[in-house]
Amino acid sequence: MNKMLNRVPEVTIYFWIIKVLGTTVGETAADFLSATLNLGLGITSYIMSGVLLMALLNQLKLKRYVTASFWSVDLPWVLQQETF
Repeated sequence: MNKMLNRVPEVTIYFWIIKVLGTTVGETAADFLSATLNLGLGITSYIMSGVLLMALLNQLKLKRYVTASFWSVDLPWVLQQETF
């Protein structure tokens, strides 16, 4: 169980700052893809599902916590939530 715990970040004030900023960027990116680029919600959802799947598979492949990999899953996850 202890080995699984080292795959997640420590929840500190920095975690929440990055989380709030990531959510803001995710919402803005979803609007950009859907409305500005006129891709629509369907195509945006498919694109972000693919990005999320690739990032998630990369995260699961790692044996330890890697900051960039962890947050690379968070952004497409937020985008995916915004498109549904």
